[in-house]
Amino acid sequence: MNNTLHLKQFTIIALSFILPISLTAQTQHQKMMHSGMHGTLVSTPLTEPGNDAFGTIQEAIRALEADSTTDWSKVDLEALRQHLIDMNNFTLHVDVLSQNPIPNGVDIVVKGNTPAAQQSLKRVLAAHPPMLKKETGWTMDVKPKNDQYELVVTSKNPAEVNKIRGLGYIGLMAYGMHHQMHHWMIVHGINPHKQ
Repeated sequence: MNNTLHLKQFTIIALSFILPISLTAQTQHQKMMHSGMHGTLVSTPLTEPGNDAFGTIQEAIRALEADSTTDWSKVDLEALRQHLIDMNNFTLHVDVLSQNPIPNGVDIVVKGNTPAAQQSLKRVLAAHPPMLKKETGWTMDVKPKNDQYELVVTSKNPAEVNKIRGLGYIGLMAYGMHHQMHHWMIVHGINPHKQ
């Protein structure tokens, strides 16, 4: 009986210490969350903003804010988001049906494996060949064939032929640094593919 009384007293004393500590920790957590939502930054070891599209948009926002000449009335982040959707589609949702060496280059046949990817391919393959030509001197001829696209990429420089073949479909689409410039133009409300 005496032990039961001591146990109850100990429990009451222990709870009188634990509950305030627990409530204090909960209050501190709520304050951190609350302050984080209202502009006060909370330290974090994380650096990635989320997926790559989100990170690209976040990078564009930082650059826009750092530029004192930004005309926010012309900024179009939604256009960049739509372009990044196209990039995601032609990167991840395209089947490479064949890739064969030809004299001076490569012959590649691709097909979007979703309706959205087909539309993205249509848009990008109308815009990418002149950019590739401008940056590398390589020729990309695009031939639509029903729901497929044949890409014939060649160079007049024999030393570059193996490079073109090694790059293949996605390497040829990703090649060069014009993508970043195009993203920056899109953010500023300029269609780089109509320049």
